[in-house]
Amino acid sequence: MNSSFEFLDYLIFVIYALVILGLGLWVSRNKEGEEKSAEDYFLAGKSLPWWAIGASLIAANISAEQFIGMSGSGFALGLAIASYEWMAAITLLIVGKYFLPIFIEKKLYTIPEFVEKRFSSQLKTILAIFWISLYIFVNLASVMYLGGLALETIIGIDLVYAVLGLALFAAAYSLYGGLTAVAWTDIIQVVFLVLGGLVTTYLALDTVSQGQGVIEGLKSIYNAAPDRFEMILDKANPEYKNLPGIGVLVGGLWVANLYYWGFNQYIIQRTLAAKSLEESQKGILFAAGLKLIIPLIVVIPGIAAYVIVNDPEILSGLGENSMLNIPAEGKADKAYPWLMQFLPVGLKGLAFAALAAAIVSSLASMLNSTSTIFTMDIYKQLIDKNADDKKTVKVGRVSAAVALIIGATMAPLLGGIDQAFQFIQEYTGIVSPGILAVFILGLFWKKTTNKAAIWGALSSIPIAMSLKVGSKGWVNGTSLEAFFPDLPWMDQMGLTAILTMAVIAIVSIRQNKGAEDSKAINLPKGIFNTSPLFNIGAFACMIILTFIYTFFW
Repeated sequence: MNSSFEFLDYLIFVIYALVILGLGLWVSRNKEGEEKSAEDYFLAGKSLPWWAIGASLIAANISAEQFIGMSGSGFALGLAIASYEWMAAITLLIVGKYFLPIFIEKKLYTIPEFVEKRFSSQLKTILAIFWISLYIFVNLASVMYLGGLALETIIGIDLVYAVLGLALFAAAYSLYGGLTAVAWTDIIQVVFLVLGGLVTTYLALDTVSQGQGVIEGLKSIYNAAPDRFEMILDKANPEYKNLPGIGVLVGGLWVANLYYWGFNQYIIQRTLAAKSLEESQKGILFAAGLKLIIPLIVVIPGIAAYVIVNDPEILSGLGENSMLNIPAEGKADKAYPWLMQFLPVGLKGLAFAALAAAIVSSLASMLNSTSTIFTMDIYKQLIDKNADDKKTVKVGRVSAAVALIIGATMAPLLGGIDQAFQFIQEYTGIVSPGILAVFILGLFWKKTTNKAAIWGALSSIPIAMSLKVGSKGWVNGTSLEAFFPDLPWMDQMGLTAILTMAVIAIVSIRQNKGAEDSKAINLPKGIFNTSPLFNIGAFACMIILTFIYTFFW
């Protein structure tokens, strides 16, 4: 183990682990004489208050992808990567105002369940299988890989054992307690996550300013690397392909965000578990507010690491350890773990607990949602329609365990990926435009038919792959530029969503001859009305973000 970790660091981490496990098991206990119902296990008994929902949304979202991957992107390209976080705040508000009222009114357990009510069980099964595959092979595997990489870098534990430890930790309370355990422990996880992240940011900036404090540190990194503070990149920037200028604000990032926050089971599930719609919307607003500060704890440390690495005077002042696992071109994802080794005793343990909290809470959320979709949309639909609550909960636990084993097996195979956050976004982006197109038209266009939705879902992947292959320029020595535009992948996502919507619209019109579909959603008058608190909070978020983008344009 890394000799820079002292007894106090390990003690803080052990206390954190015991608190999480203890709380998770305590809130999961069965009430005397009662068996846990499916609603208890998968939707926390529909009893979550707003502050638990908001905290749980952020804990489920912020993981190794952000702490490790986004810090790595901050090191490699700068503050522009923060658009994922800041635009997510606006997206959350859109989801809270326009999507949640429909989902809660339909009393959903899962997002695929909505597909069945609006379209068909056939399409529901197609999408349920897709989501389960995505969660296991992309989300679970990548979070465990990045988490294992962090543990390997920080305390020297082998990657395979680190992945195994994270998997067992997440399983210890989430498999037994379901969403109740996940959501309530997430409150503690967010406290560790934000506090530990702010500590790392403070000390990174203090190091850059050579002891002059945070404000001087911010000035120092801004003056030393002004190119790392451009929010809108121009075409000359080598990272333009990843964040294509104004296209970030008006293009494909909306596809990624609306898909992720609106139609992603492991995110939306905690909003479906609210006491009421208004409580759920307050939770969404709380999460949007937290999103505004996330770049401070995941992007700024990456930029600080870039400045430190490129300043021999600061680097030499950090001692011999500064040359170990040093982040560099092609190794940007080492930036955050590398910074952590310079934290003082005690604070290092706190920051390590924050990182572990981010990883474990996301793993627990993904496991719970994977098991929810498998149990409610596959098992109860196709295998045992008459399963009682006891059997349903048992199947949920077993399916979560199987998903965890597969994900843990896949995780070490992801080695060698630089800027893993961008990698995950890019390859999730192959399938998300089609899903978004199906849902947006299904929700808000009454003429959308089941046949058209299936055509859209299935055609979106060939469309996305065609654009991706075309962007490579050449296949077997043949230029493809005449047939396919050479677009950044984010623009490819936006174009894929538009083309998929066109496919759905054409098939719908041809099938129904312009008539409304029999399963169309009727939206009652006033369904999108929100409380004064939500409206004021949403307005405040938009003002803050307008200032940020104007200042760092």
